[in-house]
Amino acid sequence: MSFSTLFTEIDGPSYVITLNRPERRNAISVKTLDELMMAVGEAEELATVAGVILTGGAEYFSSGADLNDAAAIGTRSEGLAYFGRWHRMNDTLESLSKPVIAAIEGYCITGGCELALACDLRVAGAGASFAITSSRIGTVAGAGGTQRLPRLIGSAKALEIMFSAEPIDAREAHRIGLVNRLVDQGQALSEAKSMMKVYAERAPLSLAWCKRAVHRGMQMDLAAGLEFETFLVSTIYATNDRKEGIAAFLEKRAPQFKGN
Repeated sequence: MSFSTLFTEIDGPSYVITLNRPERRNAISVKTLDELMMAVGEAEELATVAGVILTGGAEYFSSGADLNDAAAIGTRSEGLAYFGRWHRMNDTLESLSKPVIAAIEGYCITGGCELALACDLRVAGAGASFAITSSRIGTVAGAGGTQRLPRLIGSAKALEIMFSAEPIDAREAHRIGLVNRLVDQGQALSEAKSMMKVYAERAPLSLAWCKRAVHRGMQMDLAAGLEFETFLVSTIYATNDRKEGIAAFLEKRAPQFKGN
C-alpha cells in the first residue's frame, strides 16, 4: 500500500511507519491521520509482523498538528469531527494487538507528542525534545495529551509541562518516565528494531492480551482490573501457544508460537 504522507517498510519483524512531510516538519494533517490508520490496519493483518515502529526520520519526529487544519475549525461540530479523527487514530495504536514503539529523534511537539503518547513504548535519541505548547496559542491539548501524559508521569509533572509550554530534553523525558529508553542521537530507530526482534520471539497472544490488560485496566478500579486480568489469564491457558510455551520450557528448547 502506498501513501502520500508516510513511508512504510517491513524490516524483519518490524513494520516501520515514517512520517514524510519534511516541508511541514512532519506536521500531522487530516490526510496523515487517515493514512496512519490504514497503515496500522495493514500491519495488523500481516502475520509476519511482530509490531509497529512509528518514526519521523533522523531530524524530527513531528512538529504537531497541521495548524492549517486546526485553523479551519469554525464550529463546535467541526471541532468534534476533527478531534474525533485524532482520537480514532490514537485508539488504533492502543487497540492494535501488537506492540507499537515510537522512535523519536529531534522535536516531538504537541500533536506529535500526543501521537507518541498513544504508542506503547517510546525510544528517544539524545537530541530529542518534547513539549505540549497549546497554552501558547490559547488552546488545550486535544488529542489525548491531558489524559495520557498524567497517567504516564503523574498529574503534577504533566501540568508543569502543559502550563509552561516549554520543551524538555530527552534526558529529562527519560528521567520522568515519558521515555522508556534513551540512546545516542540517531540511534532511536535502531534501538526500536532491536527491541522488536526480542518481542518477535515472544508469544503473540501474550503480548496482545498483556497490552489489553494494561490499557483497559488503567481505566478501571483495582478490583475490576484484577477481575479482568483473571479472565484474560484463564482464557489464555486454553491456547495452544500456552501449551507450547510450557512444553518448550520443560524440554529446554525454543518455543514455536503460532498465535492460537
